[in-house]
Amino acid sequence: MDAQVPDTVIGLNPFEPGFYDNPYGQYAALQANDPVHKSALGPWLVTRWDDVHAVLRKPGTSVEERNIDRDGPSRRQQIADLVDGRQAERSLAILNIDPPDHTRIRRLVSKAFTPRSVERIRLRTSTLVDEILDDLAASDEPVDIISGLAFPLPFTVISEMLGMPDGDRDQLRTWSHTVTQVLDPILVFQHAEAIFEASDNMRRVVADAVAWKRSRGDEGDLLSALIAAEDDGDTLSDRELVENVVLLYLAGHETTVNLIGNGVNALLANPDQMARLAADPSLDANATEELLRYDSPVQFSRRIALEPIEIQEFVVQPGELIMTGLGAANRDPRKFGPTAGHLDIGRPDAREHVSFGSGVHHCLGAALARLEGQEAIGRLVRRFPDMTASGPPIHNGRLVLRGLDELPVSLHG
Repeated sequence: MDAQVPDTVIGLNPFEPGFYDNPYGQYAALQANDPVHKSALGPWLVTRWDDVHAVLRKPGTSVEERNIDRDGPSRRQQIADLVDGRQAERSLAILNIDPPDHTRIRRLVSKAFTPRSVERIRLRTSTLVDEILDDLAASDEPVDIISGLAFPLPFTVISEMLGMPDGDRDQLRTWSHTVTQVLDPILVFQHAEAIFEASDNMRRVVADAVAWKRSRGDEGDLLSALIAAEDDGDTLSDRELVENVVLLYLAGHETTVNLIGNGVNALLANPDQMARLAADPSLDANATEELLRYDSPVQFSRRIALEPIEIQEFVVQPGELIMTGLGAANRDPRKFGPTAGHLDIGRPDAREHVSFGSGVHHCLGAALARLEGQEAIGRLVRRFPDMTASGPPIHNGRLVLRGLDELPVSLHG
């Protein structure tokens, strides 16, 4: 097939007023009129579920930015140059590397971070949620679900799982929130210096924690298990440990904040579904899948073509960047039917969302995010079934990690 480029009908415009409050109108227009879209800036964007799912699982693609064919330095190097000209090191976190390195490191990390090890913390998570809700219930004033519940819960859970020293946790939480701006193509250039400083600080603290754990010979926590993880004599190096523990903080915290915040916001806007969940705890698991589908915490994921890739009638050339529209795909009526834009916590195929990606890079922390979403959202709506919004939600203005900065609610209606 000859290479073709689509005649663009419309383009994604994050600067359009109201986009961050609700990007789904733009996504639907792209799906209908320009489902394989090539930006004037270079990247391709695919928005239909079939195409997104296929690209995420496609052999011959990469997640390593060094494989992007472009004039001038890579995006990561451009960011470094904005700060002080430092050479940006190739990340060893599994999110950013290809097989065979990815296969090796993921296998070792998976030996410690198993679904069974995650499930063991369910009781502790439910206890933490109940303690937080007790504190919130003591207020007669409206409370903010983001700062009150969504933000502290996942960070406490991942910190306790890892067995990190208590004194570092508050700073790590702040740095983590800053570093995740690196995923946003707009914010990364606006806040490059702060991102690099926070990233350096996180790596230093995690490196100190790794050394501390090695000296103690601890057992029973995730960081100790990662240090001990072994496969036929192979273990994680100190640098690999640091990179992947930092990733666990970033992925295990920020996305779960967004899952809880976006999920509660969706239920507040659909009180019939909130009442249904409050009345039936057996819906917790499926409701979490539907909330992940309906307003995904991660809206886009990238792949780089290593060989010509056909998508519909178009051909993506080696070195070109493909952005997969996870949030758009999750509302594709071709996959989820005419009610794709509606919240239905009993939806039978809700789990077929692509919010955790797919293929070899499927999110390693999916089980943890699901558990925290189930415990936090289910317990919240049953503790406060008359909860109502007490002001407009404030979205975080991020293109990739879609979430809320504030969600004010009245817990007692």
